[in-house]
Amino acid sequence: MENQPENSRKPASRLRNPSVLLNDLGKIPPQSVDLEQAVLGAMMLEKNAVTDTIDILKPESFYDPKHQFIYGAIRELFGSSSPIDLLTVTNRLMQKGELEAAGGAVYISQLTSRVASTAHIEYHARVIAEKHIKRELIRMSSEVIRDAYDDTNDVFDVLNKAEGELFQIAENNMGKNVDLMQNVVHQAIQEIEKASQNADGISGIASGFHDLDKLTSGWQRSDMIVIAARPAMGKTAFVLSMARNTAVDHGHGVAIFSLEMSSVQLVKRLIASEARLSAEKLRKGDLREHEFQQLHSRITKLATAPIYIDDTPGISVFDLRAKCRRLKMQHNIDLVIIDYLQLMTAGGSKGSGNREQEISTISRSIKEIAKELNIPIIALSQLSRSVEQRGGDKRPVLSDLRESGAIEQDADIVSFIYRPEYYGFLQDDDGNSNQGVGEIIVAKHRNGALDRVRLRFIGEYARFDNIENYYDDAPAATNPTTNNLSANTGFDAPSAGNMILRSKMNEPSDEDESDVDFGYNGDTTPF
Repeated sequence: MENQPENSRKPASRLRNPSVLLNDLGKIPPQSVDLEQAVLGAMMLEKNAVTDTIDILKPESFYDPKHQFIYGAIRELFGSSSPIDLLTVTNRLMQKGELEAAGGAVYISQLTSRVASTAHIEYHARVIAEKHIKRELIRMSSEVIRDAYDDTNDVFDVLNKAEGELFQIAENNMGKNVDLMQNVVHQAIQEIEKASQNADGISGIASGFHDLDKLTSGWQRSDMIVIAARPAMGKTAFVLSMARNTAVDHGHGVAIFSLEMSSVQLVKRLIASEARLSAEKLRKGDLREHEFQQLHSRITKLATAPIYIDDTPGISVFDLRAKCRRLKMQHNIDLVIIDYLQLMTAGGSKGSGNREQEISTISRSIKEIAKELNIPIIALSQLSRSVEQRGGDKRPVLSDLRESGAIEQDADIVSFIYRPEYYGFLQDDDGNSNQGVGEIIVAKHRNGALDRVRLRFIGEYARFDNIENYYDDAPAATNPTTNNLSANTGFDAPSAGNMILRSKMNEPSDEDESDVDFGYNGDTTPF
């Protein structure tokens, strides 16, 4: 035994072990050809087998090219409601000139003989799909390695490409390049029928503001909505009120990206709005016993609402896309809110150049994310000082959008928040009081009408509400013809277009225009 050659001392099983040989010679991509044969054979034998697997598998799910052709023929027969069996599949392949590529009639007939039972057909199909996903991961990883070694590639482009492909793989490669007209028409009819069953006429994501939802039919999926205003109009208060309505009342997941305020500050605002307690009292902790009880009793639903807040300052488009993808996969969010667009950065080499080009890149990317994830994205935006510099009622127009016309071009809806009492207009043209009233001006609506929607603004709680609730929880009634604006908002003896403001905080520079919601409690401290 001791004099035997070294090779003879190796166990015979090691020499014959296929896995050892594969490790020495290379690797075969994940696949299961025998299961592919069993699934295709079962689909040609049993109608239920087709129904159970047709939405799990795609032609590229099969490793063997012959099986891709065969499954493609089965899908076509299924789509045309034709019978699926050995003869119909063979004839379809013959008509398309793909019979030889599919292995020939003899090979196809042999597939049915490999099926003992169709009882576990769905499980087998999912194994095939998992093998395909593994092959896709290997392919993607190889491309990432290749691109990472190439110094001519921008690292952020490589990261973005990798995460985009990974997201598609995680979604089981549901992305598609071309839609057949008959499929799109069928989907459109389904959505129309579903919308007709909604008594409120809302087909998108409800904002909770009745008149606004009637105008827009809810925020539509894949839309980019821009909500713009000058500082002190209440942009943040509006989107927080809307996020609360969408998450608490309708159960939709909402992601808020706050680039200006911390998550704790945002939540304090939400608590003030929900509990109907002044932000000043919450800030100071100056609450009585019954107010503490009111606080805890009213925020129960808010505490469990599907709202996700990210307060990363100066977030880049790349990071936004990555986080939105993860939130969509992990929490199935239905709405994204960005507060606000001008504080974002393009990131990478795309951030070079002038600011207008950077804003254009950011705006275009937000629209792409909305389409990719099939959700509406609401981006807040600042307006230029030209609003204050012109006369009249100072209602904003599209040309007031700051830094780039691309925002107007990319957005499906552009709306403005306007509070006439801020400029001293205490009555509208019909003689109605403007005190505690905010307008949502829909200035661009790619798929609908333009209009103004009046909402109630409660500065004490930093809250917007439906106008029909104007007198609910309202402070002492005010006479529309009497100027009580200084007591409610901190203005000194206002006259139309001629305001004297008590605080320089109301005059931010063009470079740093913070969104201050001036809800005053008779003093000059904004909350």
